[in-house]
Amino acid sequence: MAHKPVQNYIPALTGVRALAAYLVFISHYFYVFDDSFPHIVQRFLGEFHIGVSIFFVLSGFLITFRYYKNFHLTTDWFKQYLKNRVARIYPMYAILTICAFVYYFITKDESITHGYQNPIWLLVMNITFIRGFFYRFWDTGIAQGWSLTVEECFYFSAPIIFLIAKKYSKFYIQPIILTAFAIVMVLIFSHVDWYGFFSNFPFVMLFTFFGRCFEFFVGVQLARIVLNKGFERTNKIVYTYLGFLLIFLCVLVMALQPIPKGWAAGVESPTGIITNNYFLCIAVALFFYGLLTETTALKKVLANPFVELLGKSSYIFYLIHLGWLYNLIHKGTEGLNDYVFELYDKWGINWHSPFENDKINLLYAFILLNAISILLFKTIEEPLNHYIRKSDFLIKNKARNPDNNSAAIK
Repeated sequence: MAHKPVQNYIPALTGVRALAAYLVFISHYFYVFDDSFPHIVQRFLGEFHIGVSIFFVLSGFLITFRYYKNFHLTTDWFKQYLKNRVARIYPMYAILTICAFVYYFITKDESITHGYQNPIWLLVMNITFIRGFFYRFWDTGIAQGWSLTVEECFYFSAPIIFLIAKKYSKFYIQPIILTAFAIVMVLIFSHVDWYGFFSNFPFVMLFTFFGRCFEFFVGVQLARIVLNKGFERTNKIVYTYLGFLLIFLCVLVMALQPIPKGWAAGVESPTGIITNNYFLCIAVALFFYGLLTETTALKKVLANPFVELLGKSSYIFYLIHLGWLYNLIHKGTEGLNDYVFELYDKWGINWHSPFENDKINLLYAFILLNAISILLFKTIEEPLNHYIRKSDFLIKNKARNPDNNSAAIK
C-alpha cells in the first residue's frame, strides 16, 4: 500500500522548542523556589535540563527528515547545506556572544570569562565554538551555548552519517564508534593538562557530541521510520502521553541520584549519564512519534500559532535566559525595588513593593525575556536568516532552492 507523502512542516514540533527552552529555564532558576517545595521537588526541577536532550533528538530528526532522501555528497550540495545551517544558527549566536564580551569589558563580570586572563582569545574560542571541547572553557561567554558546539558537530557529521547508513548499511555501529572514540580520548587527555581538553568522563559524556551522539542518532532513526512509513499507523498506543510520562520518569531517576562533588545535578552521576544519554532520548522519540502520528490536546496546544511563535523565537530565548542579559534584568528589578521603597519612605507609607518577591521577579524576567526574544527574532534573526540563504555566501544563490522554502528545519 502506498504511503501518503509526508508533510514538510510540523507546527507542533516548533512548539516543542518553546517547551524545551522553558524546561532549561526552570532548571537554571529552580533555587528561587527553595523555601516553597520539598527537597525532592527541588531536585526534580533541577533536572529539567532535559530540554537540551529534547533539542538534540529534534535536531537529529529534522535534519534527517529534510535531507536524508535527497542528499548528494558533492561540493555544491555541502556548501548549500552549510549555508543553510550557518544562516539558521550563527548570526544571533555571534551577535549575542559579542554582546556578552562587551558586557564583560564594561562590568568585569567574571561569569563571562571564569577568571581566564585572555578575554580576546576566549572570545575567538566562543565565536568559533571551539570552547566546547575544553572543560576549562565550556561554560564561558554564553554558558548555555556549549550545546551549539554539540549541534555543529552533528551538522558536519550528518551527511557522513547518511552516507554510511545508505551506502554501507552501517547505521547502528556509528554511535558505538563515536562513543568509543570519546572514551579513548579521555583515557589519553585526562593525563594531559591542556585546559581540560577531553579531560574527564562526565564532561565528555554530557557536554560533547561524542558523548551525546546517541541522542542525535535516535532522532535520525525516528526520521528514517517516518520517511519510510509515513504518519499513518494502525496500533492504538498513545505515544504522545506515553513518551511524555517516560520523559519525566527519567527526570525522577536523575533527581534521586547523589550529586557528585564538583558538579551541579544528578545527571552528572554515572546512573544520571546513562539515563540522560540513552533512555531519556528514547522517551523523547516516542513523544515525538506521538506528536507526528496522533491528534491529542497536547499536540493542539503545541501547534497553537502563539506557541508556534514562542517556539520560533525559543533559540534566542535559550541564548539570553542565562547570563549577561538576565543579569541586567535582575539588576534592573533590584534597582526598581530600591526606588519603590525610596518613594514609600518619601510618601510616608508602608506598602509592599511589586519587585520585592524573587518568584514574581523571575516571572517578570521570563515574560520580558520572551518579549525580547520575539522582538529579536522578528527584527534580526529571521531577516538575517533569509538574507544569508538568498545571498551568494559559500555558493551562488539558486533562484529555486527548495530548502529556502522549508520551514521544517529551524
